[in-house]
Amino acid sequence: MAAWWIYPVLGIAAGLLSGLLGIGGGLLLVGALILLLPAQGVPEAVVVPVALASSLASIVLTGLSSAYAHHRRHAVLWSTVLWLVPGMLLGAVAAGFGVVQWAGPGLRWIVAGYCALVAMQLFADWPGPRPAGPKTPAGWPWSMAGVLIGAVSAVVGIGGGSMTVPALIWRGVPAVKAVATSAVCGVFIAVAAALTYSQLNNPHTMPAHSLGYVYLPAALGVALTSMLSAPLGARWAHQLPANTLKQLFAFFLLVMALLLMLKS
Repeated sequence: MAAWWIYPVLGIAAGLLSGLLGIGGGLLLVGALILLLPAQGVPEAVVVPVALASSLASIVLTGLSSAYAHHRRHAVLWSTVLWLVPGMLLGAVAAGFGVVQWAGPGLRWIVAGYCALVAMQLFADWPGPRPAGPKTPAGWPWSMAGVLIGAVSAVVGIGGGSMTVPALIWRGVPAVKAVATSAVCGVFIAVAAALTYSQLNNPHTMPAHSLGYVYLPAALGVALTSMLSAPLGARWAHQLPANTLKQLFAFFLLVMALLLMLKS
């Protein structure tokens, strides 16, 4: 049986990454949980959706902590949040239903592939040159983009920062404000997706203290420490250059993708 202490340790790392980069906490959790949950009695047939659901449930509290820390520093573009969130909610709920209908081996490959894509994005420092445009993105195209971000987030168990942050930077938003705005949006995505996963019927026998596809010991164990470390990551985001950390995290994601592929 996997040691229980691993969940709080994962929470510390996920919280720091969430606050510092606005990305990565969910990807780290999903990859680790896919490898760890079978030892807790989670059936192999549903280990991937359970990892996704448990990661998203923990992100609710992590995101709230990170978002509040950024809000206190007046870094959140709330008008952009209002345009993004409706689409994100719709995409997250719809994709949550789809994931449990298609929980085969291919889902593990999707998570592994997404880890590799985000790693390459970080290595390449995408999105590159910024076009001329408003510093506060708004309008219906952003709501439509929110549908895609919310759907992909529910499928790979993240708060959407790996898409929201680059998109906002590409539109000329300063990096720290992009991270802050993404943190707030991630809370809404996580709530919608986690509630969807928790209410869906799981036909497999789950270990004790499970709610639908959410394995509560993992979700709460991660959340308890990630709530504490997320504000520290947010503080670093306002003080330290993150290029080196981005490169290190990109390397970690490539290793995680390789492990998931080998596990498959």
